[in-house]
Amino acid sequence: MFKMVYLCLVLLHIFLSFVPIQSAPRKSLITKLPGFSGIIPSKHYAGYVTLDKIHGKNLYYYFVESEGNPSKDPLVLWLNGGPACSSFDGFIYEHGPFNFIKPKTKGTLPTLQLNPYSWSKVSNIIYLDSPVGTGFSYSRNESDYYTGDTKTAFDTHTFLLQWFKLYPEFLANPLFIAGESYAGIYVPTLADKIVEGIEAGIKPKLNFKGYMVGNPVTDHKFDGNAIIPFVHGMGLISDEIFENVTKECRGKFYELGSNGCTQVLMNIGEILDKLNMYDILEPCYHGEKEENNESYSKLPLSFRQLGKTDRPMPVRKRMFGRAWPYRAIVKDGYVPSWPELESNSGGAPPCVDDEVSVIWLNNRKVRRAIHTVKESVVKEWVLCTGKVRYVHDSGSMIPYHKKLTSKGYRALVYSGDHDMCVPFTGTEAWTRSVGYKIIDPWRPWLINNQIAGFTQGYANNFTFLTVKGSGHTVPEYKPHEAFHFYQHFINGLPI
Repeated sequence: MFKMVYLCLVLLHIFLSFVPIQSAPRKSLITKLPGFSGIIPSKHYAGYVTLDKIHGKNLYYYFVESEGNPSKDPLVLWLNGGPACSSFDGFIYEHGPFNFIKPKTKGTLPTLQLNPYSWSKVSNIIYLDSPVGTGFSYSRNESDYYTGDTKTAFDTHTFLLQWFKLYPEFLANPLFIAGESYAGIYVPTLADKIVEGIEAGIKPKLNFKGYMVGNPVTDHKFDGNAIIPFVHGMGLISDEIFENVTKECRGKFYELGSNGCTQVLMNIGEILDKLNMYDILEPCYHGEKEENNESYSKLPLSFRQLGKTDRPMPVRKRMFGRAWPYRAIVKDGYVPSWPELESNSGGAPPCVDDEVSVIWLNNRKVRRAIHTVKESVVKEWVLCTGKVRYVHDSGSMIPYHKKLTSKGYRALVYSGDHDMCVPFTGTEAWTRSVGYKIIDPWRPWLINNQIAGFTQGYANNFTFLTVKGSGHTVPEYKPHEAFHFYQHFINGLPI
């Protein structure tokens, strides 16, 4: 009898060893999405992780399981920039499971169609609204809306530790952090916090493997100094203007110096004022809708097609942008959000129309379906909020990149080469300044035997890559190319 009981226990142990843990919270499962009539291609979950019960401090996440093998595929945390811009920007406009088609009838929802280049084809992905106050994340204590790089990294690390307690079945999956724009600050600071936690033995132990950043804000000298040479190289200012500004500013374009330097920079700002800073090829119209604009309709078709994204959704219409020249507009370390720069209480950055996302995410049926907090707590979703008071307190990211990669964590730094906001020239320069040996010299990378961009690989798995013809948000402008390098990077394959 004893032997029989013992045998049963052994068999039960063996059985349980092969049964995957399934503890994802059922109440967070998304069963339908308004605007989508098909079958959701993988499991979606959404909800809140509480960081501080006393304050009522909560971060909102939307989790998409991989359409491949969710138990084995990498898990990626995606962060949009701003600071304080919602990661639904990435979900709706860039690499989420759906393409959102703008409704033809006012008052109706966008139509959702499957995105063939969704990053969920090859990975599990968490879209996180961070820092608190961004998107659907909130606190009942408004003092939490005063934050910065250090606090945001701490909070997001806390989020991950708590999230894995809700979804322990993904703890063994390779973990990557990814983001773009001001997430060039979020990602390295968070990665550093994760590594510190791993080394300190904090539980649960995260299976962190590396990170990727796109058109990343990194270092005010390298980023700021890159703009004037970039616009000159792109033919946006003349040789004479370039020679004059170089002389007046003594080659330091990242800081206002003499009155002559300030004046010539302001003159360049006026020259470039109506350009789309996120993609210099894409038109930036103001006022009337493009399709109703008589002057627009008379333009040659070839010009009207400039800079259009490959996605089957309307290009985000561009508005008048006044944020020139790009530099951290900092007072006592404080970084104003785009809505503050535009004198709005919330909305989109300059030259970006968030109409499709605003319509969908502020619909009551959608909000119920994706488990957001009640409208009495978060009245409305905005792409980039003006209520977060953010301090840049972490300095240059270059030491972070060197520290992380020297410890064996993989890093991919990519740039759309027509972005004037964070030009690739500055990013190329700072990646070279890290000082690693070049092991994969500058070369084109190809898709279907066509050049998709250029890349240079350094020691310690540190890679720089450009995407030809892309603007600031690479997966939006070049979804096929973005999917290609993303899939290769997270699986450790050469690009």
